[in-house]
Amino acid sequence: MYEFAPAARLRDVTMRDGLQLTGKMLPTERKLEVIRALIGLGVPELEIGSMARGDKVPPMANTLEVIGELTAEELAQCWVWVATPRHVEKAAAAGARNFQYCFSASDSHNRANIGRSTEDSLAAMPAAVDIAHSVGGAIELCIATSFTCPFEGAVSPDRIIEIADDERATGATDIVIADTLGQAVPAQVAALIGRVAGETPSRRIVFHGHDTWGLGVANTLAAISAGAGMVDGSLGGLGGCPFAPGASGNTPSEDILFATRPTWFAPETLAALVDLSEHLLTELGEPMRSKTVQGARSEARAFEWVV
Repeated sequence: MYEFAPAARLRDVTMRDGLQLTGKMLPTERKLEVIRALIGLGVPELEIGSMARGDKVPPMANTLEVIGELTAEELAQCWVWVATPRHVEKAAAAGARNFQYCFSASDSHNRANIGRSTEDSLAAMPAAVDIAHSVGGAIELCIATSFTCPFEGAVSPDRIIEIADDERATGATDIVIADTLGQAVPAQVAALIGRVAGETPSRRIVFHGHDTWGLGVANTLAAISAGAGMVDGSLGGLGGCPFAPGASGNTPSEDILFATRPTWFAPETLAALVDLSEHLLTELGEPMRSKTVQGARSEARAFEWVV
């Protein structure tokens, strides 16, 4: 099956990063259907929502309702985006146990996205860690704009290492390196992931990529080869950041899976994933950006992955 080595887990972020730029709300029941379908197909981890204010990011307004309807077993595979200790507290009260504490490496984007400086977000992280740990949960350090900022331009790799080494991030189980704008190239991704692996505390490294310049899959493979243990993708390449001009959709989950071929992924899994993806994107009125989905619908019937 040509499984890519070293292996990394896929986290599907459709229900958070994928939805946040869409103009159409998905009801709680529909979100639960998609989440459970992905879990049923074998997707090991998911990002299911955000504690961002509903008036700022309307598609995330029912996140607490989604969390409340999922079982503890399902929630063990699910992550929720948070940016403050209060976010962690509210999500934990609803039942969440995995929290992605996110802020930007660049002050300009952090102020646009979260409404505070990067230093203020970092200063609040120990309280967020304490709340997560008090409920037996896990928390990630997520660094947005790890490569470029839409307002400040290139971000120095030294800045990422500085944040990753900050004692106030102690307690995070993972570190997420995010190519928020999708402007990085494979050698650049490999270099930064390699430095994070070699120069910062031992944590699982997660790569979050976007496909703005068509390098989403290449960057993801480069990240895995350099030490990332988990990578993010969304169905059909859905997504983008409402506070990052120029950012397009996430790297398609289907493309990452077709390239990496984890043991649980087979032609019949792809067929079900294609159906799920096509129906969801049609429902949302969004374009299909996955090359794998397009290939799977081709006329090359002798190829086992064509559905």
